[in-house]
Amino acid sequence: MKLKTKLIIAFMIVMIFPIALTTAAIAIMRKPEIVELQQVFLLVVFMTSVLLMYWIYRTVSVPLSKLQKAVRNIKEGNLDFEIHADADDEFGQLCQDFDEMRLRLKANAEEKQETERENKVLISNISHDLKTPVTAIKGYAEGIMDGVADTPEKMDKYIRTIYNKANEMDLLINELTLYAKIDTNRIPYNFTTISAIEYFRDCADDLSIELESKGTKFEFRNYIEEDSKIIVDPEQMRRVINNIISNSIKYMDKPQGKITMNLRDVGDFVQVELGDNARGIAAKDLPYIFDRFFRADSSRNSSKGGSGIGLSIVKKIVEEHGGNIWATSVEGEGTTMYFVVRKYQEVPIQ
Repeated sequence: MKLKTKLIIAFMIVMIFPIALTTAAIAIMRKPEIVELQQVFLLVVFMTSVLLMYWIYRTVSVPLSKLQKAVRNIKEGNLDFEIHADADDEFGQLCQDFDEMRLRLKANAEEKQETERENKVLISNISHDLKTPVTAIKGYAEGIMDGVADTPEKMDKYIRTIYNKANEMDLLINELTLYAKIDTNRIPYNFTTISAIEYFRDCADDLSIELESKGTKFEFRNYIEEDSKIIVDPEQMRRVINNIISNSIKYMDKPQGKITMNLRDVGDFVQVELGDNARGIAAKDLPYIFDRFFRADSSRNSSKGGSGIGLSIVKKIVEEHGGNIWATSVEGEGTTMYFVVRKYQEVPIQ
């Protein structure tokens, strides 16, 4: 039974009982003045009942009509509307709660669309980045099968190239696997308190050997106290440094590459600065370099590849350490990445 029908029945009941009682009383008394009083009374009862029914109907039917229309919109997939609560009562609160639910549904739908868009971008990036090493591996393998590599020197060159390209694919797959774990918060961090200078000096020593083999100059400078301690996951923090340095090497366009690593004390944090003299980043691209799947046009056109998630992984790890990361850059001169790691501070026992 609809609300309107119920209200009409209630109205009829409200009318019938007073009329029946009044009519019965008049039939017993049979006085003219009572008849006039009955007419006035019935008129007052009738008007009052009509007004009350209209007021109750409007109070209930208007918000219900809005909710019905809202439900139809949601059913049709339309979430771009708004429900205004006209009254400060239970129905008004219901409309407000419904509108908050709509906003959550809209946010979830937009998040889903963004995730789908990012997945498409990721698939596109993977296809682009895997195509180059796969094509090279096939080409050199065919060269070996066709007998093109007819000298030990050529054979060694072909095999090394195939090995290097396979390594590139392996690194990309590992990066994507790590990204999936980070994005779903499934990385088990193992935080520990260690000496800041000892840890970053070890990282610098490893970098020095690696970069020297690639003909890149490396400089390390320390401006923090020897007793400074930090709380980090050593493995993940090393990944941060390696990812940043890998980016620097990937986009190095100078005959003599140079990479620097500086440590500074900035209050409650240790600040790490990793600079290079590579091609630099355009000012328009700089605010977005830590976004997932972002790759500047210059890097994409350079066929350097990369999934576009390396720096987003770096940002996520640094933030999980309670720190922050940012960058400065000048096109043609180089880029400096800055990130901070919280110091360990002993709390005195009272």
